[in-house]
Amino acid sequence: MAAGSGSGTRPGTPPPTLLTDLATGLWKTHTLTAAIETGVFEALAAGDADAPELARRLGIGKRPAEILLTACTALGLLEQRGGRYRNTAVAAHYLVPGLPDYFGGYVQMVARYTAPGWLRATEAVRTDAPTKPVPDPDRNMFEEGNRPESFWEGLFTFSTLTARQLAGSVDLSGVRRIMDVGGGAGATLIELCRRHPHLSGTVVDLPHVCALAGERIAAAGMTGRIDTAAADFFADPLPSGHDAVLLSMILHDWDESQNRKILASCLDALPSGGTVLISELLVDDDKSGPVDAALMSMNMLVGTWGRNYTGAEYTDWLRDAGCSEVRTVRFSSPGANGVVAGVKA
Repeated sequence: MAAGSGSGTRPGTPPPTLLTDLATGLWKTHTLTAAIETGVFEALAAGDADAPELARRLGIGKRPAEILLTACTALGLLEQRGGRYRNTAVAAHYLVPGLPDYFGGYVQMVARYTAPGWLRATEAVRTDAPTKPVPDPDRNMFEEGNRPESFWEGLFTFSTLTARQLAGSVDLSGVRRIMDVGGGAGATLIELCRRHPHLSGTVVDLPHVCALAGERIAAAGMTGRIDTAAADFFADPLPSGHDAVLLSMILHDWDESQNRKILASCLDALPSGGTVLISELLVDDDKSGPVDAALMSMNMLVGTWGRNYTGAEYTDWLRDAGCSEVRTVRFSSPGANGVVAGVKA
């Protein structure tokens, strides 16, 4: 057989596998979403089942049940033995509602909230403006009503998993009280305080987000160690009394001039010797990748006025803002691959 004949290409030409994988990426996303929303993983947590049995449990037809189960098995979400299906270890840990690391909310948030902007990605590239629909484009995209509560809830597990890696990678032994600026529903600070018993802190965010954070902090039993402070970090001074400030997956939302303002405000709130921590998916300094940071930057293009930046860019901004001893610590997590830290002179 001639080389290349099996792939349908001329001999010596590369197969189009990369392109078909990219073109059909949406199929994988929405297969997972459909399985979550029809309750496949929750149903199988109660015990394995064949397709007709699961169809009855879910209240769907046998044909779609067979198709969906086959697809989920091919994607590594289910296992099939003797015609009976069960959750894989990943699905059992992350996709069963009610478990601590339930990830389904994030998947649904991406499918419902993020995807509409992605469907107009070409428009975003051509206009250099977000294409993600918001109820009131004349207001801050994070204001109450402009992002659904499901956005903050969906990010909670995503942020939790990221914070676990951050907590184990950065030396916080010298930090007593940390301020999480733009801290959302509090996932990051909750995890940092769990990992470091000496640590306490404050979640700073808009008032309606602080209300969500207060509920999560109380549920985690951290009310005595973590408090909230409602503030707009572009308009309001940040609270004092902290020896470190964390910006976790925040600066990618904004352009350079706005980020410099945020950093200036953070440094104003810190004493000399205080630390600024920027945790992000860092783009390589030569801007060749990595894939997760590059695609998150595309996500910022369709949804915000920001992008993902390089470690070198953050280093320059911190030094310009008055930081010394700037360093980058690398790690691997869903939402960040490193933290750039600087000490206020």
